[in-house]
Amino acid sequence: MRNVFKNKYVRFSLLILVGVITGWVIKPGKTGTSESSLATTQESQEKEQIWTCSMHPQIRRNEPGQCPICGMDLIPLNSESNSEGNPMAISMSETAMQLANVQTIYVTKRKPVKEVRMPGKVQADERNIFSQTSHIPGRIEQLIVNYTGEEVKTGQTLALIYSPELVTAEEELLEALKIKEVQPALFEAAKDKLRNWKLSESQIEEVITTGKIQDKFPVLSEVSGVVLKKRVNTGDYIMRGMPVFDIVDLSKVWILLDVYESDIQWIHEGDKVEFTVQSISGKTFNGNISFIDPVINPQSRVAKARIEFTNDGMKLKPEMFVTGTIMSELKGEKEGLVIPKSAVMWTGERSVVYVKNQTNKGVNFMMTEVVLGPSLGDSYVIKSGLSEGMEIASNGTFSIDASAQLAGKPSMMSPEGGVKMTGHNHGAPVQVEVKTSAKALKPNKNEKETIIPLVQEYLKLKDALVEDDFEKGKTISESLLNKIKGVEMNVFKGESHNIWMQARPTLIKSLGTIQSAENIGALRTQFHIVSEQFILLTETFGSMYEKLFVIHCPMANQNKGADWISNNKEVKNPYLGAEMISCGDVIKELK
Repeated sequence: MRNVFKNKYVRFSLLILVGVITGWVIKPGKTGTSESSLATTQESQEKEQIWTCSMHPQIRRNEPGQCPICGMDLIPLNSESNSEGNPMAISMSETAMQLANVQTIYVTKRKPVKEVRMPGKVQADERNIFSQTSHIPGRIEQLIVNYTGEEVKTGQTLALIYSPELVTAEEELLEALKIKEVQPALFEAAKDKLRNWKLSESQIEEVITTGKIQDKFPVLSEVSGVVLKKRVNTGDYIMRGMPVFDIVDLSKVWILLDVYESDIQWIHEGDKVEFTVQSISGKTFNGNISFIDPVINPQSRVAKARIEFTNDGMKLKPEMFVTGTIMSELKGEKEGLVIPKSAVMWTGERSVVYVKNQTNKGVNFMMTEVVLGPSLGDSYVIKSGLSEGMEIASNGTFSIDASAQLAGKPSMMSPEGGVKMTGHNHGAPVQVEVKTSAKALKPNKNEKETIIPLVQEYLKLKDALVEDDFEKGKTISESLLNKIKGVEMNVFKGESHNIWMQARPTLIKSLGTIQSAENIGALRTQFHIVSEQFILLTETFGSMYEKLFVIHCPMANQNKGADWISNNKEVKNPYLGAEMISCGDVIKELK
């Protein structure tokens, strides 16, 4: 009996021991299983996540990346687009906001101050440019000063002239000297004749004293400065009053700055300006605006603002490039609401922002229409639509707007809302699954041959703007417009079709606007839009050229910067033309 009990006890102890060991083993095993299950769930969620483009909602991908049409980062489609509060608001989770890079700021009041940047050049002071003329007719026997840029002083001999008329006048003086006592008036008349030819008293007295006729008379400089232009050569015969040299005093120069039409309201006489000179790095100069051109140049659409600058050490030389900066307050404007430009979505007819609201159910954004005041460079003054203290989206607004479009709620392009957007097929909603990028597309022969003549015509338009030829630019724009309209829709297939349909309406609209342009400035404004589309097309379809270059000018498009395409690496700016022909840098090479 005792043995039986003993055996039962042993069995029971073994069972307990096995249970403890099993529990110890199973516990971490469960944790591992849980973590594995969580990872599997997350992986499954990621696989189910659909990513789309905020600008092209027809794009659908099952992983993050970039839009094959515009290159923007894709955003998660299934962010919380349905608001449980206001049915017109767009709800977004914290995760969705982070993925879409949505950032917010509070609306504040401040004095409207704008930083205006103005390109320009150093020029000679027009009041200090002097034409040195000859007061006697004759032949240039010798040029004492004989090259441009030579420095001269007042009274310095510039040239020697042989003058038959002057020789005759000297002979008359010597004859009148003989009868001076009898006819003093005749003697004085002979001297006055020489004085009228700008001979000095010492020169006249030298003729009287020596009794010798001088056949070579000097041309004396009447001012000090630098020879700007030499107008004669040795042996030339000149008439009385004919200019011999152009002389400029560079001790004072003008800084002429280009003020764009949109910035004129910010610039006033007396304003303090800081400016830098491209060839003098690390140094900032200061001056005040002394004059603003009352007339705008009809070609470049700019007015000139002048700074009068004392040129100590002759450091500044005419034609040097400068950039002026002025911090200007808009006169007559009190403190106002100011928000960054990145917060504003502008359709051409109206401007909207997204206001953030925090509820106990989460975060949502509501589209609000605003009235814009003056532009402050990277920000706007708000006339109405917002109030101080509101929190608005300052970054990622296109992502929010895309969520609104996809949810069929009011958005930038559809203020009344509408059916959920699932794609683009000429009006028919259809979902498009895209697995490639624009760079990965392999256009067929027909597609490439269709694009080539368009690129060629675009480059002709660019060259016309480089030459500041307004009429030629309009003619080429019309030709390019007709070529685009004549492209058959069935040439492009698949994703190539989507990209062509993205560019075509924008090109037709901009090139059509050019036909009513009245000046080259309006033409260049549309050329900026045309260039953006052609960069997309050439990146996608290529061209007949071995290489094309994308060039960027930071001063184009009212100092916002603009790009263009060239088949030559040498920079020739179509936005500024002769004003600043070499402004720009190559930023991309298209092979």
